[in-house]
Amino acid sequence: MSSILGIALALVLLMALAYRGVGVLLLAPLMALLAAALSPDTPLLASYTQVFMPALGGFVIAFFPLFLLGAVFGKLMEDSGAAQAIAKGITRALGPQRAILAIVLACAVLTYGGVSLFVVAFAVYPIAAALFHQADIPKRLIPGTIALGAFTFTMTALPGTPAIQNAIPMPFFGTTPFAAPGLGLIGGAVMLVLGTAWLVRRAASARGRGEGYGQHESAGTTVLQDPASRAPQGAATAANAPFAAPPEPPSLGLSLSPIVLVIVLNYLLATWLLPRLDTGYLIEARFGATRIDTLRGIWAVITALAAAIVLLVLLQRARLPRLRHTLEAGATGSVLPLLNTASQVGFGAVIASLAGFALIRDAVLGIAPDNPLVSLSIAVNILAGITGSASGGMSIALQTLGETWLAMGQAAGIAPDLLHRVTAIATGGLDALPHNGAVITLLGICGLSHRQSYGDIFMVAVAIPVLALVLVVVLGSAFGSF
Repeated sequence: MSSILGIALALVLLMALAYRGVGVLLLAPLMALLAAALSPDTPLLASYTQVFMPALGGFVIAFFPLFLLGAVFGKLMEDSGAAQAIAKGITRALGPQRAILAIVLACAVLTYGGVSLFVVAFAVYPIAAALFHQADIPKRLIPGTIALGAFTFTMTALPGTPAIQNAIPMPFFGTTPFAAPGLGLIGGAVMLVLGTAWLVRRAASARGRGEGYGQHESAGTTVLQDPASRAPQGAATAANAPFAAPPEPPSLGLSLSPIVLVIVLNYLLATWLLPRLDTGYLIEARFGATRIDTLRGIWAVITALAAAIVLLVLLQRARLPRLRHTLEAGATGSVLPLLNTASQVGFGAVIASLAGFALIRDAVLGIAPDNPLVSLSIAVNILAGITGSASGGMSIALQTLGETWLAMGQAAGIAPDLLHRVTAIATGGLDALPHNGAVITLLGICGLSHRQSYGDIFMVAVAIPVLALVLVVVLGSAFGSF
């Protein structure tokens, strides 16, 4: 009983202290040791050095290239002006009369192409502010609009997205970024259509009451807090000047080409080229005694991002006068998000090693013993909500129960692709509770409070994604993976 109480106390404190701004890098090991201390016959030092650290190190080994390349790519898109050019191009095409849809699509294109949501938020916010002001739409709807485009369907549902939330399940289930594409598209469409409809309805309601954009001061300077909660990028940037744009912004086509390359090359590598290569050498112990099905998803994303970085530098070299500084800033910005998420994985490993966790595990798996999709959805959502992190909650769940869910799925005839897609979509629900670092940062960028804007963020980034998850689970249970 004391072990279960220790786990519960550690989880509650993790959530409460993270909400108050305590860094996960420090918080996760402390809470892990607290849980271990309250569990009978659990040695503290062994729990830290033999359980926490190997789990942390294993995550770094598996996903460091994705965090590094994703952060460098995002920084290059930012400093070259390509991210802002894409946002401006889309909003110019749709016009102020469709301001909400324009901002959602601008964010979606950037994040689906591999640009960090934090880069997207800083790049798109000034454009959104100008567009909403011109259309006289309340400013309080901007955070929800950006959240819909950057935090939801492009992060978890759309097949092929290079987001870390779509990459983490791959080594556990032997899948690719394009797992269950049909179900992913359906889930993504639900989030996009219902989320946009909600925001448009809110804008129309405000217009009917005579509420316009409103009077607002500049948001000032914002420092990213806990960027590991949703994406591999972290930096400190002025909210009213996200970056120094080049004198002559790149064209829309030039700016989009690296994003197109990421998507196309990712698909070709994962589904066609890598499976056809002679990779029999992987069975050797020095290469991990593994097989290509376990690695092709990771290899595809790494290669696609690396190629896109090379193309971006070649195309935008004239707009990157401090190229070395940009590359170093991107690489440095990847470290803290990576270690934050890895630290949460270490926390989960310690929790899983405690005696009380067996009871919790059995309770979760017993929710729907014949359908692991249900217990998987609930567990991932709850852990993402507790940690305030999509990638962190997913990693804890898969590290502790991934093999069990895979075995249950195989026994029930459920394809690994379906397990992958449900896992990814499940991360994008309760993770966006008020203490989530991305939510706090987004509100800071916009200069708004939880009271002003969180209700709409909750609807588009929590309630509607959970509804989409339920639909995907129902369809997947009835028709399998497609």
